[in-house]
Amino acid sequence: MNFYVARQPILNKSKALYAYELLFRDGVDNVFPEINDDEATAKLIDGLEFNLGLNDLTDGSLAFINFTQETLLRGYPLLLPKEQVVVEILETAKPGKKLLAACIHLKKQGYKIALDDYEHQAVWLHFFPYVDIIKIDYSLTSEAQFAQIVSLVKGYPQIKLLAEKIETHTQYQHAIQIGCEYFQGYFFSKPEVVKTVAFNPTQLSVVNLMSECNKTEPDLNVITSIFEGDANLSYKLLRYAQSPIFKRSITIESIKQAVVVLGMQELQRFISLLFSAQFSQEKPKELTVMALVRARFCELMVLRILPKSSQSSAFLMGLLSLIDAMVDGDLQELLDKLPISNELKEAIINRVGKHADFLKLCELYENAEWQNIKQFCTDIKIDYDDAALTFQESFKWASARMDALYS
Repeated sequence: MNFYVARQPILNKSKALYAYELLFRDGVDNVFPEINDDEATAKLIDGLEFNLGLNDLTDGSLAFINFTQETLLRGYPLLLPKEQVVVEILETAKPGKKLLAACIHLKKQGYKIALDDYEHQAVWLHFFPYVDIIKIDYSLTSEAQFAQIVSLVKGYPQIKLLAEKIETHTQYQHAIQIGCEYFQGYFFSKPEVVKTVAFNPTQLSVVNLMSECNKTEPDLNVITSIFEGDANLSYKLLRYAQSPIFKRSITIESIKQAVVVLGMQELQRFISLLFSAQFSQEKPKELTVMALVRARFCELMVLRILPKSSQSSAFLMGLLSLIDAMVDGDLQELLDKLPISNELKEAIINRVGKHADFLKLCELYENAEWQNIKQFCTDIKIDYDDAALTFQESFKWASARMDALYS
């Protein structure tokens, strides 16, 4: 699933980047979608929460995010890290006791608060002790209103003024003259639409399972708790553990028992299978099969040629080599979100290292490049017939695992 957000830079007096304002979009067209403000805020928070980090969108700077009255009262800002966001209260919010209490709570938690498109009402003065930034809309504000706002904030030295919708040099100079510290508008930059990949909760659970299983000493209690936190994954684990491919007669009655019965190596493979299935939900089943074939082929080739300790990383390399096709995302960006080593990333992205030779060989089989396969086997000192049998075995293995998962 793709996640779209528009970002517009906010600059300081030196025209250096201070922050980005993030605006929800539902596609590459840089226009606000036909949804209400509450839904837009909720979708943006949802996307950011499952995006595995604001840093990718803001280059490490602050993010101004719009919140409606309803989303503020529901505590949505608390879902985001206080060090990285400025809570921007939309101009549609009605100042009152409940909203003031929400702002006081956010301030106590360490969040920065901004008032958007500010138009003065006396009741807003109760909020001023908790406000860090007031945004003045240059498309709406009169000279008298400018003077009033500037006068009011003098008693609150922590409040900085941000001039927004600056479209001309004259407006920019005026904003400097009245004491604005920050600036935003088409005069500097139009919003830029950024597309990234948002992971849903089940996908995040699978990523966390991969991370735990790839540790030197995986914690079975942690693994069990992650499965127990997702009913869909729990069901698949129990069905898989009792699949006919294992020829077991025992009945498995708990998540922990299933984890123990599978054993760490088969559990890692199962989690990899889940990963492929979860990240290619809207893609042909054959794509998942191909990823599993690559994973098993690389694992078996390493088993026969390289130290046993290399098996799990070889399996993961083959599995992740198609993740960009699974989610229609950038390979580098996706791998940076996953708990894998730089060595493994290099093997997948640039086909560097001994493991990567096996991945290249598997790709040659996929494309039926028989002459190139013979030469490549010679180059990397691999038996041609043995490699062909391994590829066939890997295909059967992948097909059987897919049947076990979906039976």
